[in-house]
Amino acid sequence: MADIQNAVLGFFEAVDLRDWARAESLMRAPFHLDYSSYGASPAADLEPTVILEGWKGILPGFDATHHQLGPLIAEVDGARARVRAYVTALHFLGGAEGGQIWTVVGTYDIALEQASDSWRLSGLTFNFKFQDGNLQLPKTAHERAAS
Repeated sequence: MADIQNAVLGFFEAVDLRDWARAESLMRAPFHLDYSSYGASPAADLEPTVILEGWKGILPGFDATHHQLGPLIAEVDGARARVRAYVTALHFLGGAEGGQIWTVVGTYDIALEQASDSWRLSGLTFNFKFQDGNLQLPKTAHERAAS
């Protein structure tokens, strides 16, 4: 179970650190991505590079992000695993007009597959609960990341 938890936590740490190569190394293709509960595009099976390119278009526009997950509840079935986790995602942009923090709260359903002796994420479904703070920060971050 520790290997599964390390894969999940390592992935989100890599995203928060903008370590795209490490994040990609913890993903399996095709990767099932579903943020539809938040109002994003419908669920899709995508190449990890496509997902990370999209995230590169917004996340570097924040001064910092912090994805806090826990508890991680894992169910293993051979070379496949599913993890359920609560998540609080903090997005910080210092000095932003209207407030410098945007918080998104929900849960993740995370699919993993074992590849040789390591686990890789093969899917991520976000179940949106609520958001708080400066709801304009994503737009500002996107603009900053594009410049």
